[in-house]
Amino acid sequence: MKQSEIKELSVAELQEKLSESKKSYSDLKMAHAVSPLDNPIQLRTLRRDVARIATELTKRELK
Repeated sequence: MKQSEIKELSVAELQEKLSESKKSYSDLKMAHAVSPLDNPIQLRTLRRDVARIATELTKRELK
């Protein structure tokens, strides 16, 4: 998910996306621990998406 897409979402949508992304990241991480993923780069992109969303939520709270 791109930063420009994240900025367009509302706070409620961001919180929903954050919880979805965290869940899918933990699921992928567990699957990767059991057997290697075909594309392990997915872990990095999901982790970075979680960070981007969390950062945007923090920015909006501080405003």
